[in-house]
Amino acid sequence: SCTYDVAIVGAGIVGLATARELILRHPTLSFILLEKEKELSLHQSGHNSGVIHSGIYYTPGSLKARLCVRGATLAYEYCEKKGLPYKRCGKLIVAVEQEEIPRLKALYERGMKNNVRDLGIIDAKGIREREPYCRGIMALDSPYTGIVDWRMVALRYGTDFEEAGGTIVTEYEVNDISVVKESPAGSSEGMKYPIAIRDKKGKEVRCRYVLTCGGLYSDRLSQISGCSPEPQIVPFRGDYLVLKPEKHYLVKGNIYPVPDPRFPFLGVHFTPRMDGSIWLGPNAVLAFKREGYKVYDFNARDFADALSFRGLQRLVLKNITYGIGEMYRGIFIGEQVKILQKYIPELSQSDVLRGPAGVRAQALDRDGNLVDDFVFDGGVGDVGSRVLHVRNAPSPAATSSLAIAEMIADEVENRFSL
Repeated sequence: SCTYDVAIVGAGIVGLATARELILRHPTLSFILLEKEKELSLHQSGHNSGVIHSGIYYTPGSLKARLCVRGATLAYEYCEKKGLPYKRCGKLIVAVEQEEIPRLKALYERGMKNNVRDLGIIDAKGIREREPYCRGIMALDSPYTGIVDWRMVALRYGTDFEEAGGTIVTEYEVNDISVVKESPAGSSEGMKYPIAIRDKKGKEVRCRYVLTCGGLYSDRLSQISGCSPEPQIVPFRGDYLVLKPEKHYLVKGNIYPVPDPRFPFLGVHFTPRMDGSIWLGPNAVLAFKREGYKVYDFNARDFADALSFRGLQRLVLKNITYGIGEMYRGIFIGEQVKILQKYIPELSQSDVLRGPAGVRAQALDRDGNLVDDFVFDGGVGDVGSRVLHVRNAPSPAATSSLAIAEMIADEVENRFSL
């Protein structure tokens, strides 16, 4: 029958990790995971730079910091245990200008307070020993940072979930979540399964409780059960360049800039991938479609939603020159390469090709602030007490996924008294 104790909507890395955590804690309950695509973890979980972050950037004591540091440890343990390939190739955060040094030292202090493992500061000679082609005057050295194929990890969470007895249904695009007054046809179970989840084709799943982890659609999933439209998800596309194979020798590990507090995103970086390729980027531009990975992808509703949202208008006004610069650099590769040359002077425009892109679900409040923390929402009325929406999960959500899953599972247990 199509009745379950708990339904989880959205099979990205957060939905999969949480479904896995819940079923391992509650083996006697029945769980179903619903995903709109043909395959699992196709969007943010399958379009990211593939880094296992160590937890340097985040405010000491903040949830983001604790989740990232714990998540990285859990991620390495999980990959070890399941035999999934990863590389602990390390990361340098490189200062190329004198004025960046105080910010670099402050980052070091942050990382130490966050209990990031094996963190150190190295000089120009130390940089050359680690990255022979990288120029810098000082760098933060984080050997605990690594790389992994997050989609492979997410799919493995899914396997764990199924092996524990969970059901996964793909091509099920949820467009209605409501309380049903009558019991399912032919059932004497009365109102044991009061929630009906329907998809666009009219199929129905009945359950006691629903958890949604909708990523790029988390705000719309929340709205269909009567929640507020905010925080709204505004999609930002990040375009990567790739290094030509004959130039792979230029980069050994991750090379990142010192973040500029004036700008909302991290800045372009060099990232080796598990398949041996090397990605350079990303920039950050408003995407005109929530799952639009190509420059010309356009969706009228997504575009109108984004542009009419006061929060985005404010963010744009605050960062107008940065935004125009990012768009310009996205169109003219040479401009992106100029920034990368500050770190690796030998790089030239002929060494790079346009690469893949990702779209990040950036939650924004109405004042134009990037929402950085968990946002849980239940909504109102009969549905509200049986639905939990994860409207935002703190980034880096892939690195933190197993730790985030513990927190969401705690929240589910509290709300629904499982």
